[in-house]
Amino acid sequence: MLTLFTLPGLALLLAFQYYPLLGNVIAFKDYLPFLGVWDSPWVGLDNFAPLISGDPRFMNALLNTLLITLVQTVVAFPVPIMLALALNALVSERVKRVVQSILYLPHFLSWVIVVALFQQFLGGSGLINNTLRASGLDPIHIIGNPDVFIALLTAQVTWKDAGWAMILFLAALSRIDAELYEAAAVDGASRGRQLWHITLPGLRGIVVLLLILKLGDSLSVGFEQLILQQAAVGLDAAEVLDTYVYNNGIAGGNWGQSAAVGLVKGIVGVVLVLSANKVAHLFGEDGVYKR
Repeated sequence: MLTLFTLPGLALLLAFQYYPLLGNVIAFKDYLPFLGVWDSPWVGLDNFAPLISGDPRFMNALLNTLLITLVQTVVAFPVPIMLALALNALVSERVKRVVQSILYLPHFLSWVIVVALFQQFLGGSGLINNTLRASGLDPIHIIGNPDVFIALLTAQVTWKDAGWAMILFLAALSRIDAELYEAAAVDGASRGRQLWHITLPGLRGIVVLLLILKLGDSLSVGFEQLILQQAAVGLDAAEVLDTYVYNNGIAGGNWGQSAAVGLVKGIVGVVLVLSANKVAHLFGEDGVYKR
């Protein structure tokens, strides 16, 4: 009976995740929409030439993708952990529920609304700059400034998703045996030592798992968020692999090259996940799957 209950989900997975993988054949064809996938002529590995030869637009998109991923992993990834630890330290359950609800509500906002909100606060005519002008101070150029664009993206991602990711760490904290803290307190362990020797080891498994998944998704940094702000800062600062596929494929008509980029990105992601999972096994963690 339980197996039968999985069939609808399995059907959706096959229809919308695995069946579309057949479309990767476009990467080896000079795809023309009016001819269709199967009638378009084969070109072999020609679509991979820009990747191999180091096309400047592709390299710019790749470097931007890696840099944004690195900054967001270092800066944004620890924020949900710190929020979970701070919220877990609160005594009042009612306060916890209120704060948790406030923190994860931004997750349900679309990127259109998030970008618009940041524009209203940080834009040239936004709340902050209007306040600075009224005070006789010079405005701060943030929205549309390529030099701070990565910092802006990271702030947006943190504000939108940190509260939602915090739920996973709160769930992991709830599984830690309270008797461990009681025994540590009896032995004279300070709050800091309890955090270091009990809390953080209890979070290690979920942290490793999320880092592995983050690594596998490292070449995808949010298409909608980037495409909404690309015109303001230019392609040099805001072109990533996902927007490169869109601009070069759908907008530019180079369907085959864009499919080649997407295929390579997917293969690299799988390799990174498997490699990171193997490293997790060496450190005694289950990772995405057990040995």
